[in-house]
Amino acid sequence: MSSFTGTLNPQQREAATHIHGPLLILAGAGTGKTRVVTARIAHMVNEGIDPKNILAVTFTNKAATEMRHRVKDMVRGGKGGKVVLGTFHAFCARLLREFASHVGYKNNFVIYSQGEQESLLKRVLKSLMVKDETCDTTALLSRISKAKNDGTSLGDPQKSLDAAVMEKYGDEMRALNVMDFDDLLVLGVKLLETVAPVRATVQSRHHYVMVDEFQDTNSLQMRLLRALVPAPYNVCVVGDDDQSIYGWRGAEITNITQFEDFFPNPRVVKLEENYRSTTPILHTSNSLIKNNAGRRPKSLWSRNNGNEPVRLVATQDEKEEADMIAKEVESARFSSNQPWEDFAVLFRTNDQSRVLEQAFRQRKIPYRVVGARSFFDRREVKDILSYLNILHNPHDDIALLRVLNTPTRGIGTATAELARDRSMEKHYSVWVALCDEDFLRQIPEKARLAIRNFTALISKYSGPANTQGTQLKQMTEALILEIAYMDHLKKAAKDPEDFAGWENGIKELLNSISNFEESNRSEGLGGFLDQVMLNDEREDKDDIEKKKGVCLITLHASKGLEFPIVYLPGIEQGILPHKRSYDEGRVDEERRLFYVGITRAKQKLTISHTRTRMKWGQKQTSLPSPFLKELDRKYITELDYTRHMNETVTVEENTNFFSGLRAMLTQE
Repeated sequence: MSSFTGTLNPQQREAATHIHGPLLILAGAGTGKTRVVTARIAHMVNEGIDPKNILAVTFTNKAATEMRHRVKDMVRGGKGGKVVLGTFHAFCARLLREFASHVGYKNNFVIYSQGEQESLLKRVLKSLMVKDETCDTTALLSRISKAKNDGTSLGDPQKSLDAAVMEKYGDEMRALNVMDFDDLLVLGVKLLETVAPVRATVQSRHHYVMVDEFQDTNSLQMRLLRALVPAPYNVCVVGDDDQSIYGWRGAEITNITQFEDFFPNPRVVKLEENYRSTTPILHTSNSLIKNNAGRRPKSLWSRNNGNEPVRLVATQDEKEEADMIAKEVESARFSSNQPWEDFAVLFRTNDQSRVLEQAFRQRKIPYRVVGARSFFDRREVKDILSYLNILHNPHDDIALLRVLNTPTRGIGTATAELARDRSMEKHYSVWVALCDEDFLRQIPEKARLAIRNFTALISKYSGPANTQGTQLKQMTEALILEIAYMDHLKKAAKDPEDFAGWENGIKELLNSISNFEESNRSEGLGGFLDQVMLNDEREDKDDIEKKKGVCLITLHASKGLEFPIVYLPGIEQGILPHKRSYDEGRVDEERRLFYVGITRAKQKLTISHTRTRMKWGQKQTSLPSPFLKELDRKYITELDYTRHMNETVTVEENTNFFSGLRAMLTQE
């Protein structure tokens, strides 16, 4: 028995040591999934498999980073760092950097963020003579995204506006040599499915493939996996159908429930011993999830019997519910010195957060809401990244128009509009328009000189920017100095604090370039820009571990996290299950979402609902969620909080209150 697998339980050890052929690891919540996956990789390397031949795919960059660190720590001699590890999108981006020409792109393509996609979409709408204010660009992008992932069309471009926009949007993307996130997967799959020599090359590199969070894969990702893994199907997938909560985003639960249809005769290993929660919490979660049809049966259990029952609390309204949570958090904090970060409130809809925040503010309880603005959304960072993007690909119109007159160089909005109109009329990029002598003759001399200086600047830096071995950090520092960007920020600052914050942002960006160069020197500027975009998009942009206070978070965002004390408010008909889920046939997914919420709790769990709730400005009657009837009451205590608060305060409660008050005063 190797040191990698000696500390695993029997089921974990079976999963970690089964190497050849298809393997499905059904990893229940809190069953040590990441530990098993990293032990399996270490075991494979220890058995003589070349780490370069192992591909491990995750869904988030955070998960990939955590796994990379664990594998490096577990596998000696630097071999762990050679395992190919990353997200589906990162894998496809690397693939397309190498083979883009086979799908009609140049290798220096740019990956667009959602904001850039929306800007391009507005241009497309304008070119089709549609006013973008009459069109919800976010919703339209969502429809285009779904069609791309499903491999369907939005209709006849001659008859349907959506179809015409999708066609024109695709043409513009190709003309600008840019891709969005969906394109990475769509074109990656197209490459592997239709270009046999490329498929053979890629398959020869990756003899063993592992996929984490397999329940979240969509049909396109399953196609990618099938193209990657030929017979004898050395593929290992890890997931839990009971935690499949992203069907609305395209995830196909059948990928895991019908795994045998894709990869024949797999070994199936269930991980059911839970290392996170107590018996009362797990027993309650098991009694709920068994009501879902078609699931792969499993039952979580724990050696930790715990001493706290699950509480099911009824309150009068959402204000009383929020006050109860805030009061209990405050009391626990000051009576037993419990850290604020031990508490989490998980809710189904974002609008539930407001009343909770008000209650926490009233009691001066620090809290963190997941979803803060990304570092890469900051003004100064986006400006410099836009410069780097156009050095890499000058035909990136969105980036070019952002910095054409930043810092101010005498190219006004009217001139920029003329260049954009010219590019649309001639069907080429704004960069080509700026280099077009016919166009330059049509604008005033001052603007013409400014444009020539700008294009000369970009041309001067684009050569070194795309040359192997260039020190990217030094080059970026030289560019910032030459365009006098820091002077530009000083002039824009309303006070010294503004400038200090922006200056710090630039320093952080330069540090991130330096860190990238240390570990990925051969990937150059394109690799850095890919990393920025892939790390920033489609992932929660807020690292909650860096923030302090009680965690307020949606149920969807809570998957993969755990907290000692959890509150689940608003477990009511119409909220959970959400009222739309009945029309969309997603009630089972809502039950899984509730299950995910329950299994986040390590020690204490409180589930609550209200009798009335404000909806559309009116107080309306609330009904308990039908899911609450499914919970086995063996380890549940029920409490009517309103009645409890109206009863006479007992001596014991008075004692607890004053001891808590004393503790609070002592801490101050």
